[in-house]
Amino acid sequence: MLAGRVRVNGEVVRELGVRVVEGRDTVELDGELVTTAEVRWVALHKPPGVLTTRSDPHGGKTVYDLLPPELSALRYVGRLDRPTEGLLLLCNDGDVANGLQHPSREVEREYFVVANGDVSQESLAALTRGVDLEDGPARAKSARIVERDELYTTLLLVLTEGRKREVRRMMLAIGHGVQRLVRLRFGTVKLGDLGVGTWRELADDERKSLVALSAKR
Repeated sequence: MLAGRVRVNGEVVRELGVRVVEGRDTVELDGELVTTAEVRWVALHKPPGVLTTRSDPHGGKTVYDLLPPELSALRYVGRLDRPTEGLLLLCNDGDVANGLQHPSREVEREYFVVANGDVSQESLAALTRGVDLEDGPARAKSARIVERDELYTTLLLVLTEGRKREVRRMMLAIGHGVQRLVRLRFGTVKLGDLGVGTWRELADDERKSLVALSAKR
C-alpha cells in the first residue's frame, strides 16, 4: 500500500487502516479492480450416517459429497454427529458464523428427539432445570413431549448451546438413550420440507436474521 499500488475511489492510498464500504467504494490494486467473494449461505438436510467434516480418512461420506463443487469452500456452522440428521447451515461468512456459535449469543437450536422408554414429566422438568454433564451443567430452554408409549417418547427440545453430542448426553443424564435425533431449526432458519440429502440457498430475510442474531448482546 505504501508503494502507491492501491487506489480507493481512484485516489492513491499510502497510509494503513483506510476503511472502505462494500458496495460504495471501489478498490484497485495495480490498476485491477478488487472484488470480494459473494456471500453464500445454504441449508443442507444432512442424512444420518454422513459426517460433518471436510474429509474422512476412512472413506466415509461427508456433507461436502452432497454439495456441488462451487460450494466446496463453504464452512459448516455447528457440527452434527454421524447419526444425527437434519438442518446444517454452511457459509463463507466467517464473522457471522463465529457469532452464531458463540455461547453468549444463545442462538436457539430446535431438535426432534425419539428417546428410548417412557420419559416422565419429572425427567422432562430436569432437562429445563439443568443436568450435570462432564463439561459442565446444561439445560434446555424448552422441552415438550409430542407423543409417548411404553417403548419410545417423542420430544421437541430447544437448546441455546452447540456442545458436542449435547442432546444425547442430556438425555442419557436423565436415563434415556436416543433412537433418532433431527435438528429442525437453527436460529430463525427452519428445515421445513427440504428433502434428505438436498440443499437450498437461504433467502435474503433468513440471511439478515442470522446476521442480527450473530451480533446480539
